[in-house]
Amino acid sequence: MRKLLIVFIFFMGIAQLANSQNNISQPQIILSDSAQVSLLTNAPWDEAVYSLFGHTSVRVNDPAQNIDYVFNFGIFNINKKNFILLFIKGETDYMVANFPYRYYIEEQQERGVGVVEQIFNLTQEEKQNMFDAFMTNTLLENRVYRYNYFYDNCSTRPRDIIEKNIKGNIKYTPTNKEQTYRDLVKECVRVQPWVEFGIDLVIGAEADKTITDRQKDFLPEYLMNAYQGATIQGDSIQRNMLISTTTILKPTPFKDKFPITPLYGGLILLIITILVSYFSYKKRWFALGKTFDTLLFFVAGISGFIIFFLMYFSEHPCTNPNWNIVWLNPLQIIVALLFFVKSLSKCIYYYHFINFVALLAFLLAWCLIPQQLDIAFIPYILSLGLRSGMNIMQQRKTKRKADYSLPRTR
Repeated sequence: MRKLLIVFIFFMGIAQLANSQNNISQPQIILSDSAQVSLLTNAPWDEAVYSLFGHTSVRVNDPAQNIDYVFNFGIFNINKKNFILLFIKGETDYMVANFPYRYYIEEQQERGVGVVEQIFNLTQEEKQNMFDAFMTNTLLENRVYRYNYFYDNCSTRPRDIIEKNIKGNIKYTPTNKEQTYRDLVKECVRVQPWVEFGIDLVIGAEADKTITDRQKDFLPEYLMNAYQGATIQGDSIQRNMLISTTTILKPTPFKDKFPITPLYGGLILLIITILVSYFSYKKRWFALGKTFDTLLFFVAGISGFIIFFLMYFSEHPCTNPNWNIVWLNPLQIIVALLFFVKSLSKCIYYYHFINFVALLAFLLAWCLIPQQLDIAFIPYILSLGLRSGMNIMQQRKTKRKADYSLPRTR
């Protein structure tokens, strides 16, 4: 039922978008005095990664005109051709749609998403201008925009439209906190540690710079809090930004977390790495060591390739520079495929030596690196470093035996 309702709302929104083009020539809808414009803030929802950050929509309710629309700036088509590639490149296009409020609230209730409504304290002219602006955004030629998670999303777009159509300046409620983009993202994804781990891997040092209160509005909850207690400063009059704040739906509790966290997963990997290293070095199970190395370094290389791609070929913000490229580098993909090639054993030796030195330096300089690094990275780094170190020892041991076996002459 839930999926059907989501699909229904999506296609209804698309239909509204298509119809909006035909409505250009129709007379302008004039709102009555009883019309209200409000901000709808969805609480985080833990059954989809993109919903962990919450969502912002705008409601225009005018019973006298039989209008009750929700304007949603967060519609995307996951079935679009090359959607995953475009998402990784940061070239995802989102759409704006308006649809009846009752369908919006039914969907949130079905999913168990909490919803808070903040009704704005606006003049009749401001209400009308906002409504017209939102309707203009749903026109065929305006409905699609290039989504940017930090700078241009479903939260910042409504805020900007609201600001442009208010006579006066909004004095927002300050957070009085020094925070970074990483701090705010981690607040949202902490309920899913593996998501938090992955995001910490791909966002770089730029995400650790202190941001302004305005920049924090990319998160719906922060925009909602900014309006709470805000005022509109006019030429001679000051008024409250809000008439009222109401909790329409209460959120359902999050589900239990996956029991194995990234840190525990890393410790398990480290224990396995120690055991493999022991048996391959002491018991001479060379095939086991090489097979394990192939898997370990190949996965690390894939991760490094993603980081490299995001750094240099993606439009995603705050991905370059990323110091995780030191221990997760794309060269490991190639190296992992050459571990069984005996003729390249000398090259592999030099690679392991360089890699071991780089990982050791990375760990020693941990507190000096200008990027916030998750402590859960350490056992993964140690696993890679241990295998490089053991390969160095193994090849030196083999070389010594070969030297001893050579015939000696006087």
